[in-house]
Amino acid sequence: MSGFIAGLCVAVLPLLAVGFWLGRRTARPENLGGLGTPVEHATFQTLHTASLAAPPLRAGLTEETARKSARRLRTLLGTDALCLTDRHAVLAWDGVGEHHRDEVLERLCGPLESGRGEAFRLRCDVPDCPLRWAVVAPLTVDDRVHGALVACAPRESAILVRAAGEVARWVSVQLELVDLDQSRTRLIEAEIKALRAQISPHFIFNSLAVIASFVRTDPERARELLLEFADFTRYSFRRHGDFTTLADELHAIDQYLALVRARFGDRLSVTLQIAPEVLPVALPYLCLQPLVENAVKHGLEGTTDKRHISIIARDAGAEAKVVIEDDGAGMDPEQLRRILAGETSPSGGIGLSNVDDRLRQVYGDDHGLVIETAVGAGMKITARLPKYQPGVHSAGRLPRE
Repeated sequence: MSGFIAGLCVAVLPLLAVGFWLGRRTARPENLGGLGTPVEHATFQTLHTASLAAPPLRAGLTEETARKSARRLRTLLGTDALCLTDRHAVLAWDGVGEHHRDEVLERLCGPLESGRGEAFRLRCDVPDCPLRWAVVAPLTVDDRVHGALVACAPRESAILVRAAGEVARWVSVQLELVDLDQSRTRLIEAEIKALRAQISPHFIFNSLAVIASFVRTDPERARELLLEFADFTRYSFRRHGDFTTLADELHAIDQYLALVRARFGDRLSVTLQIAPEVLPVALPYLCLQPLVENAVKHGLEGTTDKRHISIIARDAGAEAKVVIEDDGAGMDPEQLRRILAGETSPSGGIGLSNVDDRLRQVYGDDHGLVIETAVGAGMKITARLPKYQPGVHSAGRLPRE
């Protein structure tokens, strides 16, 4: 979260400078009808205009996003014309004088190669064209020039050169955030792949062995278990978005437990208390099932004792609160701390660190797993899932093939 706040400050400060400049230019002694001083009014207008220009840019620099944001950016600078380019073409032109497109593109080679801004006189044979000067400000992300912002005006202005540079830096920050979003998505995908790799081959082998044992004695039971196994593995290895619903995740857990109960019989009892109103809540895919698998591994394997697992999902106002508890062998708290911190192998804690990391990435550090355990005292895991989080939504259940 601290990195996000730092990025936000970097994104906003140039615009505050532009707003302050606009306010100083237009400042008058009179009050603006209770809206504050001229500087405050201009700063508000600047930030409001920037907030409208930002969303398209967060999708990257394309013809469509450039077209949607160019008008807002021209308003920020108060110029007669503004265009956005990539390294090869003018993506969007807003304002008058579009016949200067080719001339502007010809003059971009130097700024795009050097990464430094430049101002130059425009050649024009059109009598009523007001454009005489252009200011080029490169758009740079990670020391690589992606394109340029070009502001065109009737006359040369040192203030416009500085203001165009500040707005170009703000646009560059938006494009850098695009890269961060893409990196975050790739990281989540990599972690899901890692989690899939943790699905125990022993579980797959044992499930198929149990199914095979019913083929002759109870063919109908074998068929039911085979369908449960097929649906569970299909859900576990699906490629359909980063998020699912609590209902779908619980359905996969039910299929998993059906296979476990077929193996362990009455040694395992399960209690579910699910509030219907939290079933549509979206959450990271494969977020709860590994926690239940962890409870089974530490509760049943290596012992002949009977074990109990409870799964509770409650409505907690703006959140859904999910608690998974078992009465198994538990874990040394210090060992658990090392697992969650990545200081030791996660064997003995299937998916715990993976799930904890993903919850913190999606919802923030205050939404990591809360785990209560001790040797011989079982384990209680609590996850708090916000009902609404920007960017978190389920793509819907996959149809059965």
